[in-house]
Amino acid sequence: MALKERLASDFKEAMKAKDEIRKNTVNLARAAIKQHEVDKREELDEQGVLAILAKQVKMRKDALDDFERAGRTDLLDAYNAEIKILMEYLPQQLSGAQLAEIVKSAAAEMGIEGGKQNMGRLMGAVMPKVKGTADGGSVRNAIEEFLA
Repeated sequence: MALKERLASDFKEAMKAKDEIRKNTVNLARAAIKQHEVDKREELDEQGVLAILAKQVKMRKDALDDFERAGRTDLLDAYNAEIKILMEYLPQQLSGAQLAEIVKSAAAEMGIEGGKQNMGRLMGAVMPKVKGTADGGSVRNAIEEFLA
């Protein structure tokens, strides 16, 4: 089943089950996808939908720090629940060990052994390999660890 169809189906199921958090989260994700399609005048494929969902997760994760500083535990809990729901639609994320192994193999292919000056080159080589399965922050941390 295509991801957009799965989102539509899950939206209906959440309405029937009266699961407000899931219903609202899935509806916001569907709206973001639709907005992108209308703005760009193109039909999104699976990779495009995954990119939009990943962006939605990133937006929510970025807001968590602000809520924590403001002491808004109610919003923290709500956003964590939304992140958990959205993560169900994304591919399984790579573990730190798996990511470190990918960084190590990419560095070996390029002949990089260390040095901060190689950060950009290594990021450019690793990001396409982990697209959709690791976020940029995790990749950056793994590369910094490797180069140190």
